[in-house]
Amino acid sequence: MISPDDYDHKGQLRLPFTFWFILLLQARTWLLFVMAGASREQGSDLLELFYPDTRAFWIGMALGIPAALGLLLTGYRQRLPRLWQAWRWVLCGALLAMMLMQGLTLWQGDEQLSLLVVLLSLFDLLALGYLVLSQRLLNCFNPQLNAAE
Repeated sequence: MISPDDYDHKGQLRLPFTFWFILLLQARTWLLFVMAGASREQGSDLLELFYPDTRAFWIGMALGIPAALGLLLTGYRQRLPRLWQAWRWVLCGALLAMMLMQGLTLWQGDEQLSLLVVLLSLFDLLALGYLVLSQRLLNCFNPQLNAAE
């Protein structure tokens, strides 16, 4: 049940806080890159700590692009309704690809990062479940419900 309080001043259905958290979770490599850039002297050490393999870093950057674009798309929900509606599935696909990459990392047996990878995989699985099953979020991606009448 949607109440009038669920809409913002533009007439758009407010996105749940959890959705913003999911976007940040998916863009984690981008966030780490920005943090490394902000701490110039220790930036390379920070990146090497989380991404000892530079190839995994670039894959993480690529898999974070849908979330970064999703952050930008939130402001264009009414102007680009079909793209916005499809973007939920793009985010789900990116999460599945991230979990596949994390599974490969675990399979390769990197002992140093295994606990972190398992934890991130768990968060990604929860995020995927929320993107697919949350009725509130589904309503936010529905163009008919996204504009107040």
